[in-house]
Amino acid sequence: MASACLQRENEIAWPTLIITLLGGLSLFLYGMEKMSGGMKKAAGNRMRQILSALTNNRVIGLLVGAFVTMVIQSSSATTVMLVSFVQAELMAFAQSLGVILGADIGTTITAQLIAFKLTDYALLMIAIGFALTMFAKNDSQKHLGEALLGFGILFFGMKLMSDAMKPLRTYQPFIDLVKGLENPFFGLLVGTAFTALIQSSSAFTGIIIVLAQQGLLTLDAGIPLIFGANIGTCVTAGLASIGTSREAKRVAIAHVFFKIAGVLLFFFWIPTFAEIIRWISPATVSLGAEKLAAETPRQIANAHTVFNVGLAFVFLPFTSLFARMVVRILPEKEKIKGIEPSVWHLDYKKTSTPALALELASSEISRMTKIIGRMVEAIIQPFLFKEEKHDMIYPQLSLIEGINMREKKIDFLEEKITAYAIEISRQQLGTDQANEVFAMISIVKDIESIGDIIHKNILPLVEKKKQLALDFSSAGKEELQIYHSKVRKQIDRLRNAFDQRDTKKAIKIMKKEEEYFDLESEYRLRHLQRVGRDHTKSVVTHEIHMELMDLLKQINVYTANIAKTMTSIKFENEDPKNQLTQKPEEV
Repeated sequence: MASACLQRENEIAWPTLIITLLGGLSLFLYGMEKMSGGMKKAAGNRMRQILSALTNNRVIGLLVGAFVTMVIQSSSATTVMLVSFVQAELMAFAQSLGVILGADIGTTITAQLIAFKLTDYALLMIAIGFALTMFAKNDSQKHLGEALLGFGILFFGMKLMSDAMKPLRTYQPFIDLVKGLENPFFGLLVGTAFTALIQSSSAFTGIIIVLAQQGLLTLDAGIPLIFGANIGTCVTAGLASIGTSREAKRVAIAHVFFKIAGVLLFFFWIPTFAEIIRWISPATVSLGAEKLAAETPRQIANAHTVFNVGLAFVFLPFTSLFARMVVRILPEKEKIKGIEPSVWHLDYKKTSTPALALELASSEISRMTKIIGRMVEAIIQPFLFKEEKHDMIYPQLSLIEGINMREKKIDFLEEKITAYAIEISRQQLGTDQANEVFAMISIVKDIESIGDIIHKNILPLVEKKKQLALDFSSAGKEELQIYHSKVRKQIDRLRNAFDQRDTKKAIKIMKKEEEYFDLESEYRLRHLQRVGRDHTKSVVTHEIHMELMDLLKQINVYTANIAKTMTSIKFENEDPKNQLTQKPEEV
């Protein structure tokens, strides 16, 4: 009878336990996200500004990384910011290494806070946080209220998990399973896998501490789990680095390298490390499971802190060496000459001599006309041919990749030439020179607009065209080819007019615009007549045909606008023999 009663006491309502655990974990993770979000909003852009303003001083980087992570409560968020900064070239890869080490220290603050038994005050924190969020008058108080609300939800989730785990203290199979975690390799694997799954080392550390608070986990079992959590958190940075530059990918690799190297340094002397942690952590007079539940949570939090602080002090002096090692693991790709955007002619030292500076700017604009000419020439091919085409100048690129590459060049040159022209305008200029400066700004903007038409409007039509079962009608295809050739000739005339400083050729472009307007109207009418006769191919391709023709007409309009602007410039030299010599360029 007594044994039957004991058996009933040891029976566990598994559905209730699992639901409570999952619910508690969900609240824990949501609370952490809410707290982190509130702290980020309260800090505003200051955290990003602090990070992006770092110098090469690795110690400052360490301190700033620790501070920023302590505020936003997420080393993953800090690392993701680092990836974005390196991608945007606001920070060099080598600079980020000190910050990564600091971020790992900052994240241990969360574990220290969780180790304090604040679960009894969770509902009070939720109430205060909710009140601030709802009734505070300024945004900073609302954001702090959101952080406090998240903190309260976090601890309430912990309380639910802790209460759910109480029956497990006397459930022998679970006790045996947890004892198995004292095997360092098994504990490390579990910690890595679980943290990678939930993408938060702080959350998993909280779960470890909850287990410890129930007396279910010893320090020797907790340390490998903590080590695994530190490796698992690298997954977030790895995901953030997908599709970024090689410099940004190196940040993620460095994060993984530091964590794995650090774990290897500590892994083979876990018992000694545990003794050191017990020595520096407060002890209680309790015995047995009560002593374990009272002491282990603080010990695990301290082990987490000592591990990351020790890591920082060991690796910080050697960040330059580690940077070189990571670069060897992921070396720079050999860049193909001519693909990356660059300026060839602009020289700010010459802006004090406006006449020469204007020649340099004019030469750079001439480059733009050549680049845009290549884009216009290429864009018709996907509509005419089914097979994949390669770029004419760079055969290692597809035709579409070549157009995208040139679009980046056009945007880059528009920005650089405009800035250069504005600098020229600050000099003492004659009336004609001032007019030329502002005409150049207008011209580069119009060229950039042609690039946008091709990149943002015509390229999407290529994909729509691929999805159609039918091709253009033979008559429709011929009309598109003819009209495209007219537009391309306009771009060629523009390039020659600019190269030769020839306003007569610019006037010819303006006259041709009217002629091509009439041609477009004629072709539009013919197409609509084919649609009216229910010509199958014309009906199916109607939308794309009309839109493509209209976009080509817009390019013609912009070309004429540029020519009109050119006629307002009184070039000091219209003799092509006296132009600046331009080196041949693959555009």
